[in-house]
Amino acid sequence: MHLDTSADSPATARGAVAIITNRRGELLLHLRDDLPGVIAWSNHWSVLGGGCDPGEAPATAIARELDEEAGLTDIADLTELFDIRDEHGSGQLITFFSAFWDGDETQLPLAEGVKLQFFAPEDLVLRTIPPFIRDGINRYLAGRRA
Repeated sequence: MHLDTSADSPATARGAVAIITNRRGELLLHLRDDLPGVIAWSNHWSVLGGGCDPGEAPATAIARELDEEAGLTDIADLTELFDIRDEHGSGQLITFFSAFWDGDETQLPLAEGVKLQFFAPEDLVLRTIPPFIRDGINRYLAGRRA
């Protein structure tokens, strides 16, 4: 999820991320590369996603990013959820999606970052996660429990 805002101002720049769960209710997180100043939220656990290309819809961007970053093309139930602005990072307005995938994350062809791993929701408190991603995950989990 390299969020480059050079083509757009932060007010109009868009991104898309996906909260992917498996049958156990675990969430797929992505440990981002440790490249401060090069990528947003370096060395943080996040969800898969990235910036929208100019004129690209968030739904198109998330499908492209899932394929590019992890070879995920067989995602079930990709659903648009809500938007949250990354106030303390890229400044982008990020559209959150949810999806279901029940495969072995260790077998995915990771093209960016360090690692992909499923985590139980209660284990997320121990992870370093960007604030806007944590907010999105908490909002998603609260809606799932309701």
